[in-house]
Amino acid sequence: MVKPSNAFGIQVPNHLKFKHMKRLAVLLVLLAATGAMGQRHEGHRMGKGHVMDLTPEQLATLHTKKLTLALDLTENQQDQVMVLNLEQAEDRKARWEEIKAKKESGEWEKPTPEQRFEMENARLDRQIAHQQRMKQVLTEEQYNTWKKLRLHKSVHGKKKMQERGRRG
Repeated sequence: MVKPSNAFGIQVPNHLKFKHMKRLAVLLVLLAATGAMGQRHEGHRMGKGHVMDLTPEQLATLHTKKLTLALDLTENQQDQVMVLNLEQAEDRKARWEEIKAKKESGEWEKPTPEQRFEMENARLDRQIAHQQRMKQVLTEEQYNTWKKLRLHKSVHGKKKMQERGRRG
């Protein structure tokens, strides 16, 4: 009498056993490869990556040149915008370094709703002041173009942050 070869009591020929094992092995390799490729690479947790490795002067220079290309700034405007961008870059870099140091030392705690409100309020005050200074430097046409660029960046920046799973 022939013994059943599986739990259901059905006799399976040897050539079919090998075929099923081969398919199972291929399926497992595909699943493992898909799982490995699907892993998300976070990179820097602070989100800026290589940009935060630059000095404030380098950041301000790059931002000024981008604005020069977009708005066709004069030499005088470039100098004034460079000063504004440098102030912003130094402030942003200092705040970033402060948070980074707190996180590394373990002192950083999630802000309370009141602290979050104060931070957001301070950020908006800085943006309003920057906008008023830019309005003094740029012509009306340049200023309107600059506002459109900022709005576009704001909207698309939020989309990118949501895609990366961050706030926004």
